[in-house]
Amino acid sequence: MQDDRDRLLEAALTHVPFEGMNDRALMAGARDLGMSPDLARVHFPQGGASLAAAYHRQGDAALARALAAGSRTGRIRDRIADAIWQRLALADPELVRAGATVMALPQNAALGARLIWETADTIWTGLGDSSEDVNWWTKRGTLAPVFSAAVLYWLGDSSPGHADTRAFIDRRIGDVMRIERLKASLRDLPGAAPLTKLATGWIRKPRPTSAPGHRGRA
Repeated sequence: MQDDRDRLLEAALTHVPFEGMNDRALMAGARDLGMSPDLARVHFPQGGASLAAAYHRQGDAALARALAAGSRTGRIRDRIADAIWQRLALADPELVRAGATVMALPQNAALGARLIWETADTIWTGLGDSSEDVNWWTKRGTLAPVFSAAVLYWLGDSSPGHADTRAFIDRRIGDVMRIERLKASLRDLPGAAPLTKLATGWIRKPRPTSAPGHRGRA
């Protein structure tokens, strides 16, 4: 079933530049494979939204493999910037633009936000983040909007080699690092540690459920 779904995804994506990220592309891909429309809808029940989500998660999976095989040395801000850059390099701008159009629809807004969160989770996990407490949430919560902004900038960037996008990413990573430094400075205040533990000690990393970061299927 997974092989059939992957084959259908690849077939449907070839039609997206002409049809858009929608049910027409999905049905065209199914026809190419000789697959029934009913089975195609079993694999992608939300039509274009499901296609966009599967394409996005395919990129996240490729990034996770690349980060697992890469080095874990160097400044964390540089490694985060490199990971975002790698994730963009794994994507086709035309397909991303089509997917973004689908996710902009009100009924798909929650799924779109979840996908961005999943990418932030992929990056932090791939960089070796082992936090189990509130830091798990704050790290992803600060990186997700940075990645989202980077995607939008990248889609409109016509500079050679997308050099302006890389510079934009480097600037925005500063926002993440400022928050991390602020958290560290607050922890160092006299008497702050017990208060912080009291206020946030109950917040934990989610277990495998449908929570943000879980690789559910849409």
